Amino acid sequence: MRDKLFVDKTIEINAPASKVWDIITISEYNSQWAMEFSSGGPQFHLDSTWELGSPVLWKGQDGTVIVEGNVTAVRQYKLLRFTVFDVRSPERPPVMEEDGITFKLSEENGKTMLHILQGDFSVMTDGAKYRDASADIWDKVLPKVKEMAEQL
Repeated sequence: MRDKLFVDKTIEINAPASKVWDIITISEYNSQWAMEFSSGGPQFHLDSTWELGSPVLWKGQDGTVIVEGNVTAVRQYKLLRFTVFDVRSPERPPVMEEDGITFKLSEENGKTMLHILQGDFSVMTDGAKYRDASADIWDKVLPKVKEMAEQL
């Protein structure tokens, strides 16, 4: 059995959880941080109703779906988890409960701790390489989310 490979990062944001939630879930905002995932390619945004079981589509400016998934857990202002599959990938690995991207928000005294977990990359060929690349992207995304939430 392989060790699981996750990106696991936390950032403190000087804003209430409701503002951080908006930055994550509203297309107008998430398009500004999601472009970090495109590696200089076309800009895209996340499109979803964010209800349990609803699709999550990462769409390019022309409406093309690049990545798709489904919401697997949601508690407004506290928890959001969704699966992610690159539609260009020929195979989809099996999905476990904790797989995909998880945002956990905890607020205290007007500050929010945003914890993200992404993986499990161990089911992929060269999983460690993809986990490390994703970790580098989150190192750019989280400060952007922080900056946006603090200015909202």
